[in-house]
Amino acid sequence: LYAFLMSQPAVRRENGPSRLTFPFNLRPLLTGWNLLFNRGSEPKLDATRSAEWNRGRYLVDGLGHCGACHTPRNALGAEKGGSAYLAGGEAEGWVAPALTKLSAGPIPWSEAQLYAYLKTGTAQHHGAASGPMAPVIAELKELPDADIRAMATYLASLSEPLPAAEAEALATRVEQQTARAVNPATSPVARLYDGACAACHETGRAAPLLNAGPMLGLSSKLHAATPANLVNMLLEGGQHGIGSMPSFATALDDRQLAELAAYLRGRFAPEKPAWKDIDAAVARARKAGH
Repeated sequence: LYAFLMSQPAVRRENGPSRLTFPFNLRPLLTGWNLLFNRGSEPKLDATRSAEWNRGRYLVDGLGHCGACHTPRNALGAEKGGSAYLAGGEAEGWVAPALTKLSAGPIPWSEAQLYAYLKTGTAQHHGAASGPMAPVIAELKELPDADIRAMATYLASLSEPLPAAEAEALATRVEQQTARAVNPATSPVARLYDGACAACHETGRAAPLLNAGPMLGLSSKLHAATPANLVNMLLEGGQHGIGSMPSFATALDDRQLAELAAYLRGRFAPEKPAWKDIDAAVARARKAGH
């Protein structure tokens, strides 16, 4: 990295004053933090694992620094260790979901699904990348395919993947349980869903759409502990595969957004408890400019 930076043309620019607040504006005080949490050491190869696995761990923990978002932090802002490693964190108002067996989705991550997600931004059994993860996926396109495969291999080892046939059977069962046939649009909010979401997300068509959205019954956003990611997605919109989801920030008011989020949770994640703080999540997302 240093050699690359030194090869770039020189520029002249006056640095702006620091806007760090106390105690972060006093560099000597950070020495203690570094002694506690920043004792970096060169990772050692795990001889019991494959070269691909070791390469994947290096990319995930080093250059990829996935833990910066996907690992929770302690009161002093350092990433937690042990069982909290990649167990889910926060980034820019979004929840960075767990990348381990603690994943909230109904189907555990597999190597194939992780590879597809990192390669394209969409995983059939989990959904589409959004928020801060979307530009990460764009940047991963610069990586050799072998590196993306290595990352998927390593991350899959942190989960407990189902056999492919069992995962497909579970996906089919979820699709049947959440289909329109057993969830008729008998309420105003269900009809709101039909008008705003069903055209792209409803399954069971005789001729599936080429740019259909992810199956909502498998979406990690709807199975998460909080409605933050779903609300942010409704407000911002985003890309999925070759399609895109529009923003509903101006089309729906706060009440409609909250009611729609509650309906989606109840229909597509019926085994999960109802969200209790949707109104507050909508207000926070609006204030943050999502």
